[in-house]
Amino acid sequence: MNTTEVAIIGAGPAGLTLSHLLHLQGVESVVFEGRSRTEVESTVRAGILEQGTLDLMRRTGVGERMDREADIDEGIDISVAGNRTRIALTELTGHHVAVYPQHEYLIDFIARRLADGGTILFNTTVDSVSGFEEPLAANAGMGEYPVTVDYTDESGNSATLKAKYVIAADGSASPYRTLISDTAGGARHRHEYPYAWFGVLVNAPKTQKELIYATHPEGFALISTRSDSVQRYYVQCDPDDTVEMWSDDRIWDALHTRADTPDLTMSEGDIFDKSVLRFRSAVTEPMQLGRLFLAGDAAHTVPPTGAKGLNLAVADVAQLAPGLVKALRGDVSHLESYTDLVLPRIWRGQHFSYWMSSMLHEAPNGTAFESNRRMAELTAVLESEAGRRYLAEQYVGLDIPNHEV
Repeated sequence: MNTTEVAIIGAGPAGLTLSHLLHLQGVESVVFEGRSRTEVESTVRAGILEQGTLDLMRRTGVGERMDREADIDEGIDISVAGNRTRIALTELTGHHVAVYPQHEYLIDFIARRLADGGTILFNTTVDSVSGFEEPLAANAGMGEYPVTVDYTDESGNSATLKAKYVIAADGSASPYRTLISDTAGGARHRHEYPYAWFGVLVNAPKTQKELIYATHPEGFALISTRSDSVQRYYVQCDPDDTVEMWSDDRIWDALHTRADTPDLTMSEGDIFDKSVLRFRSAVTEPMQLGRLFLAGDAAHTVPPTGAKGLNLAVADVAQLAPGLVKALRGDVSHLESYTDLVLPRIWRGQHFSYWMSSMLHEAPNGTAFESNRRMAELTAVLESEAGRRYLAEQYVGLDIPNHEV
């Protein structure tokens, strides 16, 4: 029967980064992924990498292409009814962010894992996980493989893998989350937002290098970039809207109304992708039960306004990896504290994402009081150096600890 020290479900940012960090410490893992490699590497998703994520990539040898190709942004613009204010991220914090789409991040980590001889089982479905209930113990790394992962490989054959630990890093729809949240002491905290984003990919030149977050009486818009020739635009919409409800003319009218300023007009081009992105926040706690651990979107989700999703996933596994390494060497103290170590950062990310979302979006059916209060808050932030610095500090994120193991 096949064995590995750590079984990882999901070849997303959390799963691949964890597998890489474990490899650097001599720990073997197997990554299961239901999609093909082509699908994983071609699914275009946003990617704003915080300073801590950039530092981790460079420190662990996966940052070369990112340093060569990513757009390094030292600021963002916030536009209020056509008047733009620059948040000078680097000037205010000493840090910057990079625009590097998530699929590019995954391409880099997949290539590195395979070059290092790692095992990623694409087109493979995990059917069940058992044996994880066994508690952590001082001999956690010694010889036993209590976790059983039953799976179906890409040829349709059933197989079993035995492991010492299993990590669910398989996204917001993870079926393994409920193994923790539905037990005594487990919880899933949720918040639904009354608005969504209608997103488009456009063959067009950049409007400008740095992102524009625009709020307007007609609603929110975000002007972001994917490359020199492909741009990603969003407009606030109703959560129940469908792609068919938004013609190209309606999209351009909304974008220009909300985002154009006297000195800047959005670049247009052919729209080749449309989607509706609903806003949800959720946190599962605890993020561990016995030898089962959650990481990334499997444990928590945030709305995209604060650009925290990928970065929180990386921060999770930056704590989880040294905990697993130490446990496999006989010290489970770090691993036992995993939930307590990561939750404060997760809730801080939830706060910032909620704050940015509520401050920049006009709530449907909101009262005049709510609208005026929101604008007063946003104005106070933008007109105060202390307010701009706070926003910048939260946007660039916290450093990611580099634990000695």
